[in-house]
Amino acid sequence: MFWALAYFFWIFIFRNGALVLTHTITIQFCYLAFISANYYFNALYTIPRLLNKKRYVKFGILFIGGIVLTALIRIPVSILVVTYIFKVPTPHFDLLTIFVDSFINILFWVLCILAAKMVIEKTRSQIYIEQIEKEKATNELNFLRAQFNPHFLFNSINSIYGHIDKSNKDARGMLLVFSEMLRYQLYECNVEQIELNRELNYIRNYIAMQKSRIDERIAVSFNIGEINGNIQVAPLLLITFIENAFKYVGFNECTANRIDINLNYSSGRLIFSIANTRDAFINQAPTVASGLGIANAQRRLELLYPGKHELLIVDKEDTYEIILTLFDL
Repeated sequence: MFWALAYFFWIFIFRNGALVLTHTITIQFCYLAFISANYYFNALYTIPRLLNKKRYVKFGILFIGGIVLTALIRIPVSILVVTYIFKVPTPHFDLLTIFVDSFINILFWVLCILAAKMVIEKTRSQIYIEQIEKEKATNELNFLRAQFNPHFLFNSINSIYGHIDKSNKDARGMLLVFSEMLRYQLYECNVEQIELNRELNYIRNYIAMQKSRIDERIAVSFNIGEINGNIQVAPLLLITFIENAFKYVGFNECTANRIDINLNYSSGRLIFSIANTRDAFINQAPTVASGLGIANAQRRLELLYPGKHELLIVDKEDTYEIILTLFDL
């Protein structure tokens, strides 16, 4: 669209009154081809691979070299156009003038377009950063609000723990698990990245808490493949999908009710999948648009892993499955 607008702009702004319109169209088309070729060469290669990496000398050589090359190419192109398209008899060509004119014009327009592109990208980047900072500040504020007197919470948990009969090991154990989960949320998740093993420990505790309350007819499996190295992930990202599965799992007496959770890591790629059965006409799992938790998770993925994640949602009548892949971890 931009090049089409630029083409028509150059035709009507720089039209030479001594030339017919078809000649002007041909000349400006040639200029457009030379300018766009230089633009894409610099936008796709020299700027990201040389200028952005502070290799200024090589960038300068290739930038000027590209302009010189296209200016030289324009000389035979001009001769062919004038001789065979315009059909000018015995034309006279000043090769140096053609070269200098081409060099100046191509250099000027390439610089203008590249400068405009860089300004637009800088503005977009600044808006994106400001948006992230704003959301980060909002999340931090919400986090602080959630920490309403945490010492009171833990003291209360300890008091309740002391009043539970020692013979009731299940209740005491669940309270300790809850205390550990609460401590993780309040004190360990206020970072951008956290060790995957610590996040998995929180998930195990969450699953244990949920299994203690759900119907025995629901089978829950949590399979983790071999994980080597110190892998970092965004805290409390995966738990959103697990909460969704426990919320919408079916309670059908005629079929097996399951929640299957799998996590594997290989060659910098983390693959997390979770599937739950559901009652087709009772517990309808939320769609991407209506599920607030899923929508929030998608938004976090876009902010934290731009271009480095893939989220697949398989929504069937009796099952709901989510497959999340994180790249370059």
